[in-house]
Amino acid sequence: MDGRNRTDIKPGSRVRIVLKQDQQSGRLTEGTVKDILTNSPTHPHGIKVRLVSGEVGRVKEILAG
Repeated sequence: MDGRNRTDIKPGSRVRIVLKQDQQSGRLTEGTVKDILTNSPTHPHGIKVRLVSGEVGRVKEILAG
C-alpha cells in the first residue's frame, strides 16, 4: 500500500519513508510513525510523517503488521 492517503496511516504504523536528502536517490528509511504532519486527506508525493526515531519524510510504503 502506498502512503498517499492520510486515513491509511496511524501512529504506530510500520512504514518506509523517503527523507528529504534521499529524494533524488529514492533511498527508503523504515520506521514506526510517531506523528502525522500532513493535514490534507491525500498528498500526491506521500503523507509527511515523523518517525519515533525523529526522522521526517514522506510515506512511500505502508508495511503489513
